[in-house]
Amino acid sequence: MNSRRQFLAANASALLAPMLSSVARANTKNYPYAEFEQRIAKKDFRGMTKETLPTPCMVVDIDLFEKNLKTMADYAKTAPIYLRPHVKVHKSVDIARRQMALGAIGITAATIAESELMSHGGIKGVLWTKQPASTNNLMRAIALTKKDPTFMFVVDDFAVAANVEEAAAAAKVKARVAVSVFAGLTRQGIANGMPALELAQKVASSKNISFEGYMAYSGAASHTKGWEARKKRSQDDLAGVNETVALSKKAGLEVKIVSGGSTGTYNMDHEFGLTELECGSYVFMDSIYRTVGGKTNDAVYTDFDNSLSVITSVDSKHHPGQVTTDYGNKAMAQLTDTVKGMSWLQVDKQGAEYGLLKWKDGGGEIKVGDRVEIFCSNLDMSTNCYDRYYIAKGNDIVDVWPIMGRGGAAQR
Repeated sequence: MNSRRQFLAANASALLAPMLSSVARANTKNYPYAEFEQRIAKKDFRGMTKETLPTPCMVVDIDLFEKNLKTMADYAKTAPIYLRPHVKVHKSVDIARRQMALGAIGITAATIAESELMSHGGIKGVLWTKQPASTNNLMRAIALTKKDPTFMFVVDDFAVAANVEEAAAAAKVKARVAVSVFAGLTRQGIANGMPALELAQKVASSKNISFEGYMAYSGAASHTKGWEARKKRSQDDLAGVNETVALSKKAGLEVKIVSGGSTGTYNMDHEFGLTELECGSYVFMDSIYRTVGGKTNDAVYTDFDNSLSVITSVDSKHHPGQVTTDYGNKAMAQLTDTVKGMSWLQVDKQGAEYGLLKWKDGGGEIKVGDRVEIFCSNLDMSTNCYDRYYIAKGNDIVDVWPIMGRGGAAQR
C-alpha cells in the first residue's frame, strides 16, 4: 500500500522526467565534448552543465559550500576559538585558501603529502597530525620546515623526538612540534599526565625543536549520536589533556596551543580546554554525519548542508526494482550513502565499476540515461577516489578545482 506522499512523489517524478530529460538533451547534444578538457584548462565553462559532465564525478554546490564555510568561521570568531581546519576531507588548495580568507589561522593535514601540497600552495600554519616515524617522512618534514618555518607536526614517542632533534640539527633548522596525547582514540597519543609532561619537557629542552603545545583529537566523540551525549563524551575524552596542560604550566612550560575537535564537536570544545579546532567535514558534510544530531535537532545534524554530491548515470535496467549505475566500488559507493531528493532509492553495489539503485513500491521510476546525485557516507574516503571538483551554481558549472595530495610528490 502506497502512502499519499509516496503516490504524489511517484506521479510528480513520472510527469517531470520526460520534460527534464528533453530539456537536458536540448541543452547538451551540441556541446563540444571533444574540447572538454581544453575548455577546463582555459577556464571556459560556457554551456557546461551537470548533464555534460562525465560520471561518476564530484560536484560542489557553491552556494551551500560558501554558507558552510561562513557558518564555521563566524562561530569560531564568536566562541571565541581559533580555526585550523582539516584538509583530509577536501585535499584542495582552492578550498584551503577560502578557509584562510575567512580567518583560519592555518590548516591541519593528515599526511606529509597533504602538508607539502598546502605549504607549496602558499598556505601558512600547516599542522601535520602524524609523527614522522619513517626516515622518508622525517626528511620531508625537516625539508618542509626549512622551506616554511610556520609548518608544525606532532610527536608522541621519545625516540621519534630524538630523531627529529638530530635531523633538525643536521639541517640547521628549528622544528615546531606539538606533543600528541591520548584523547579516546587508541591509534596515537602518549598517555596524559607525567608521561606527556616528560615528553614535552624533552621536546622543549631540545636545541633544535620548539615546543608548541598539545594535540588531543577525540575522534570517537565526533560521531557520538545526540548532542548532549556527544558533549559528555568530548568532555571526558579531553579531561586528560587538561590535566597535562595544568601540569605543564606548573612545571613552567609555555603551552601555546591545544589543538583538536571536529565538525561534530565544534560548538562545545571551546569549553573543554581546546584553543583551536581541526574541523574538516563541515565544508561538504556527508550522510553519516547528518545522522548524529545537532544542538537544535537531535535526529538530524542541520548546522551544515550537504554541499557535495557524486553524480552517477543509470547505465542499464532489465530487472524489476533496480537499475545499474556507474557508481561502483572504485567510486567508493557505500550502502549508507543517500540519494539527493529521492528518499525511496537505496544505494547498493555490484562490482568495481558497477553500482545499484534499488527501490520498493512508492518511489518514482528512473530510466536508462537518467542522472542521480548521491551524498557520500565518508568524505575522506570518497574524495580520495576523484581528481577534481566540478563547481556548480545551480545547474551550471562555473569552475573546476583539483583534488590533490593523496600520495607523494608526483601528485603536484
